[in-house]
Amino acid sequence: MSWYLEVLKNYAVFSGRARRKEYWMFLLINLVIVLVLNFIDYLTGTFSPRAGVGLLGGLYSLAVLIPSIAVAVRRLHDTGRTGWWILIGLIPVIGSIIFLIFMVLDSEPGTNEYGPNPKEGHSATA
Repeated sequence: MSWYLEVLKNYAVFSGRARRKEYWMFLLINLVIVLVLNFIDYLTGTFSPRAGVGLLGGLYSLAVLIPSIAVAVRRLHDTGRTGWWILIGLIPVIGSIIFLIFMVLDSEPGTNEYGPNPKEGHSATA
């Protein structure tokens, strides 16, 4: 849960680097929260099958939109790429595959133009 809260603390920080573990743990916890909120929306009748989203799920998704983009940009920085590579996801299918590959790549060792390696000083079990 600390990985999730750390991303929220850096709400709109697009500079620096984010470890693989930080990115994927945020994504996992985010997914669980969205599923629970959608279930609650379904039970309360606020889920719209036509829109594919409910009231609570939609509000939550809007609230974490900026932190989600920020952690993805920091993750790209960790692999030595500019944050603009996030836009590759706009290319249907191929763009998403390439973006996924970027997200699973290991950190660039040492300091790069975006800052020091976040693994230094932590256990290297990303």
